[in-house]
Amino acid sequence: MVNRRLASLAGVAAILFAACSGSSTPAPSAAASAAASAAAPSAAASAAASAAASAATAGCVVGVSWNNYQEERWAKWDEPAIKAALTAGGATYISNDAKSSAETQANNVDNLISQGAKVIIILAQDGTAIKPSVTKALAAGVPVIAYDRLIEDPKALYLTFDNKLVGKLQATAVLAAKASGNFAIIKGNKADANADFLRSGMVEAGVPDVGKTDPAGKIVIVGETYTDNWDPANAQKEMEQILTANNNKIDAVISENDGMAGGVVAALKAVGLAGTVPVSGQDGDLPALNRIALGTQTVDVWKDARLLGKAAGDAAVQLCANPDITKVAGTAPFTSPGGNTLTSQLLTPQAITKDNLNVVLDAKWIDKATLCQGVKAGSVAACN
Repeated sequence: MVNRRLASLAGVAAILFAACSGSSTPAPSAAASAAASAAAPSAAASAAASAAASAATAGCVVGVSWNNYQEERWAKWDEPAIKAALTAGGATYISNDAKSSAETQANNVDNLISQGAKVIIILAQDGTAIKPSVTKALAAGVPVIAYDRLIEDPKALYLTFDNKLVGKLQATAVLAAKASGNFAIIKGNKADANADFLRSGMVEAGVPDVGKTDPAGKIVIVGETYTDNWDPANAQKEMEQILTANNNKIDAVISENDGMAGGVVAALKAVGLAGTVPVSGQDGDLPALNRIALGTQTVDVWKDARLLGKAAGDAAVQLCANPDITKVAGTAPFTSPGGNTLTSQLLTPQAITKDNLNVVLDAKWIDKATLCQGVKAGSVAACN
C-alpha cells in the first residue's frame, strides 16, 4: 500500500531527524491547493501505484544473521524492534544464530538465501570473514544491511550508531572523573571494526592514541588489549593481569562495552578498587545501569537499540521494493577505514551517568526497582 510505504519512509526519517521537529507549517494558499489538486494522481493511477507497492512487499522475506544471539541486547531490544517494523511493512522475519563463529555465520547467510530471504541483515562476527558471503548474496540479487558492525563492501548498507562518538563520550566521562594517572583500555573483538572506531573516539576526547604518549604526561596507558568476542570473562582476566602488572595502581579504565565493564568491575572489586576507579561501558545493559546507580561504573553510553532495529526493519522493507541502497531514506555517504565510500545511516548515542539516569527510566528502558537495586536511599536522584 502506498500509505504503508510512506509511513515506513517517514519512520526512518523521524528517527534520524527528530531534533528538527516542532516547527509549524502555514496553511497552503488557495492557489497552492488548486495546483496540488491539479497535480494529484487520478484514482486509477493511485490504485495502480498501490497495487505495485503491495506486489513489492508481498513475499518480502527478511533474514537476520545474528553473530551471538545469547547477548542480552539482541533478543531484548534489537530483534523485537526489527520484527515490529517488518510486520508494519508487510514483510516476514526469519533468522539464525552463529553463536560467535565466523564459519557458522557464513553458512547461515547461505541458509537464509535458500529459505527465500529477499534482504539479509547481518550482525557480523568478523567483518572481513563475512565478505565472501556478502558478495554471494549480492550476486544472487539479495541486498545486504551491515547491522551495527562494519562490513567493508560499498554495495552493502551500513546501519549503526556513531561508534566514534561512543568512544569519545566514554573517554570524556572517564576524564571528567579522573583527568590523569594510570589508564587501562579494554577493547572489544579485534575482528570487529567497532573496537577501533571506539578507540579513535577516545583519542578525540584527549586519550593518547595506541602506542603514543601524552605530551602533557598526565595520562599513562599501562594496559591496552583487544578482547575476544567482547567476552566479560576474558575482560576480567585481562583486567586482573593489568592490575597485577601494575601493583593495583590503576586510576581509570575505559572499557568499550557493558559486558566487559562487568568483568572489569569484578576484577576491581577483588582488590578493593570498585567504586573508586572510574569505568566506562556502552549498550544500556540493565546490570550496567544498576552499576551506574551503585557507583561502580561511571558512564554507560546508551544506544537505544529499539531505534536501530526499527531503522533496519524499515530499510529492509524499502529494499524489497527497490534494491538500490542509495534510495533508502535518511542515508548519507560514509568513508570507511578501508577507504571505501559506504551508504550509511549513523544514529546518535547518549552518555548516561548517575546525574541523568532518569533518561532511561523515562524511556522505559529499565524499571526503577532494577535500576535502584542495592542503592543507598537518598544517594541517587533517579532512585528517590
